[in-house]
Amino acid sequence: MSSVESDVFEIIAEKAAVEREMVVNGASLEELEIESLDVVEIIFAIEEKFDIHVPFNANDQDLEFDTVGDVVKAVENLIKESGDVAD
Repeated sequence: MSSVESDVFEIIAEKAAVEREMVVNGASLEELEIESLDVVEIIFAIEEKFDIHVPFNANDQDLEFDTVGDVVKAVENLIKESGDVAD
């Protein structure tokens, strides 16, 4: 597991008040009962942790965040685009 993946899992678990063991790549945000407000808090925490901007608008979801793995992949791509090297 990469450090980015591990950090994203921890952020999701903390902000959505979900058991850490439940946060795995294949878990859907719906399964984890993560609400839109939780998603906003998760995105803010991710932006702060990785010093990136996540282009997310709750009313116009261009980024597909169906699963935890989708979130990890998006963060990894945004880190690469910003010029930083992910672990």
